[in-house]
Amino acid sequence: MTSTMTSYRLIAADLPRSLARIAKEPMVQRDSDYYLKNIGKVKTIDDLMKDTKLYNYALKAFGLEDMAYAKAFIKKVLTEGVENRDSFANKLTDTRYKEFATAFNFAKLGDKTTESPVVLKPVVDSYVQMTLEQETGKQSDGARLALYFSRKASSITNAYEILGDKRLLAVFQTTFNIPKQTSALDIDRQAKMVEEKLDLKDLQDPAKVEKLLVRFTAMYDMANPSTNMAPSVQLFGGAAEIGISPSILATLQSFKLGGR
Repeated sequence: MTSTMTSYRLIAADLPRSLARIAKEPMVQRDSDYYLKNIGKVKTIDDLMKDTKLYNYALKAFGLEDMAYAKAFIKKVLTEGVENRDSFANKLTDTRYKEFATAFNFAKLGDKTTESPVVLKPVVDSYVQMTLEQETGKQSDGARLALYFSRKASSITNAYEILGDKRLLAVFQTTFNIPKQTSALDIDRQAKMVEEKLDLKDLQDPAKVEKLLVRFTAMYDMANPSTNMAPSVQLFGGAAEIGISPSILATLQSFKLGGR
């Protein structure tokens, strides 16, 4: 059986080739072609939401496909944008929403939003990356988590971002053997625990991130000795939340980046 680290490194060692392979898959290529051909026709938030293929593609590119059903929520994110520090997206600890609203900045650019280069190739590249991670998860959820953490690490600026992202949290808890039950603790106490275990400045250093992922993959395999495919698929979609209680998730939605 292939170890989680081996599975992760087989992909990460030559990530450009892995991404190129995914981009050429017929379904991915067809979806990307449709997106590039039609996104320029979108002039409003409602236009984007009415075209299910475009809407789902855009959400998946930012890892938000499991929120496709929550149109009122997503519309609020896009309507308020990111210019105002008190906007909805800026108040959410999960930075994916801010990234989404920054790319599709209807609040600032209006009907010129889809003329911006940031909604073209960067979105397609992100969609391909997300597809690669999903396909990796079919063979090894641990490797998928490692790829996700590796991609997000340099953008993490505070402990609350880890606590607000169930995938980042899963990596943290597994790496440092933190019981999932600690997710029921006070959020500030959890943040202090993250800061005690992890020097966030190290996440800017690829070598240190790689070292952390070596530890994560070893701990992951120890926790899942019979299979690489633990049920952490729920971390990427579905109703169940692993390692973070619903009440804490609700609390996190009210936090700004950096805490209360």
